[in-house]
Amino acid sequence: MELQSTRPRLLILLVLLIGCFGLASLGADPIKIGFIPLTDSASVIMAQELGLYKKYGVDVVVEKEASWANVRDKLLVGELAAAHCLFGMPFSVYEGIGGPKGKELKIALLLNVNGQATTLSNEDFGQGRVGYGDLKGLKAAVEALKSKKEATFAMTFPGGTHDLWLRYELAAAGVDLSTVKIITIPPPQMVANMKVNTMDGFNVGEPWGGVAVKQNIGFTFLTTQDLWKDHPEKALVFNPEFVSAHRDQAKAIMKAILEASAYVDDPKNKDAVAKIIGGPGYVNAPADVIDARLTGDYNLGGTLGRKKFTDDSMKFFDGGKVNFPRHSYGIWFQAQYVRFYPDKMAGAEEYAAVAKKLILQDLYVEVAQEMKIAVPEDDMKPITMKLDGVVFDPKNPSASWKK
Repeated sequence: MELQSTRPRLLILLVLLIGCFGLASLGADPIKIGFIPLTDSASVIMAQELGLYKKYGVDVVVEKEASWANVRDKLLVGELAAAHCLFGMPFSVYEGIGGPKGKELKIALLLNVNGQATTLSNEDFGQGRVGYGDLKGLKAAVEALKSKKEATFAMTFPGGTHDLWLRYELAAAGVDLSTVKIITIPPPQMVANMKVNTMDGFNVGEPWGGVAVKQNIGFTFLTTQDLWKDHPEKALVFNPEFVSAHRDQAKAIMKAILEASAYVDDPKNKDAVAKIIGGPGYVNAPADVIDARLTGDYNLGGTLGRKKFTDDSMKFFDGGKVNFPRHSYGIWFQAQYVRFYPDKMAGAEEYAAVAKKLILQDLYVEVAQEMKIAVPEDDMKPITMKLDGVVFDPKNPSASWKK
């Protein structure tokens, strides 16, 4: 009798819950956010570790992914709502370089700037043959290598950031890209592949350049901050249907990651962050290597000694300067595709229109204002490449390349 008397009250409570929260909220699956094991996934991971997703009212799980292609596919089909992602990936996919042409992925904010590197094999380029940032030495060493075998370099995703940093450096050195082989390798597999001589050099995010140095396999030829200071690197990228249908949840995720970004950027937290993200469930790499390059203290390896980066080390927040998703960055990437993938860019849409289509700048501004984070006013200003001095004008991209 007692059971019968309580049943109507339970039914009434259930109806009230459904009315207040919606049926999908009862037993709904957590929102999945993917990441690749790299140091610059730190803010996505730390938002989970610090309980910030829950603070902002979203149930999130962060999932380690095997490759950028895996991230792309899961984002496109909605298996991932969002991901730590190469800034260039949405543009590469849209232009048909790294995915099905015309498919859209949405950039909500930048996760970091700087902190990638090109590593060269000790066996093929070491013993003082190539110095740090030595473009002439690089060209001579590549030519010498080509007389013995096919010179092979690795990046992580066609049209992604590491691909363009590598191609830009080789082109700046005067290397004919048609005479070398460029292959795709997932970030965590770079060091193992160099160890068995699959490639002679690679560009990837940390900590894998630092790990190659620690294992005495390769040396850091150039960091990307010495190619382009404060360049865009990783971004928080959304599945377009998710962000359209769940705008408030997307904003909550962005807020959690922005707060985590400020935490990671604080020097007093870097050691603890390195230990957490270095664990086997996340990056699975030595914490000392992560911490050293996170703080800008580089052992370059080989005979190159050490180099200290200060205001140009890997940054995650910098008062919000890092996170603003600038249209000019998207235009820069498309201009590089014309240089390095001209066949794919035949008849491409106007660069600025594509940048506005794929970058959720208005959404970012809305979130930043709610969090009282300053929004930079430098979008569409000329960009100077540190490596070769080329000035890129996003308002006139076709006239910017002299090399």
